[in-house]
Amino acid sequence: MVKEQSPSMEDYLESMSILAQEGKVVRVTQISKALGVKKPSVTSALKKLSKEELVEHERYGYVKLTDEGKKIAEDVFRRHETLRHFLAEILGVDPKVASEDACKMEHSVSPATLERLAKFVDFVLNRPRGKPEWLKGFNYYFKHGDLPQKYTARCSRKR
Repeated sequence: MVKEQSPSMEDYLESMSILAQEGKVVRVTQISKALGVKKPSVTSALKKLSKEELVEHERYGYVKLTDEGKKIAEDVFRRHETLRHFLAEILGVDPKVASEDACKMEHSVSPATLERLAKFVDFVLNRPRGKPEWLKGFNYYFKHGDLPQKYTARCSRKR
């Protein structure tokens, strides 16, 4: 059984997976550029991940994820994408900011919360009749600072 990884190690695994999927050769230099870290940091991380049998790497050679490394990387990527979709497409956060925030959040959200959030995002974004009315109301509220007229009329009748 593989022990839980730190956010930093998860980022390394996710980055290697993305680089490999893009068809790029995965080497220390490419990982360094992708994560914006120095090469010695990448080498140190690769030693740790190799020891845990999550990557295969020979000095000055290519880096390859093991099957277990791929599973962890795919899980991190799935968490990232769920959070990014929620932030950008439901809350309307700028896509670049949403991606950056998702990267920070992906390491701390519980599996139970993420599963529920993923189902919520899927439900909202894949409705057959388009965006739900309440989401349009939320966007109006965010932009103008008050509820749309049809919501305020409904609220005052209920009191």
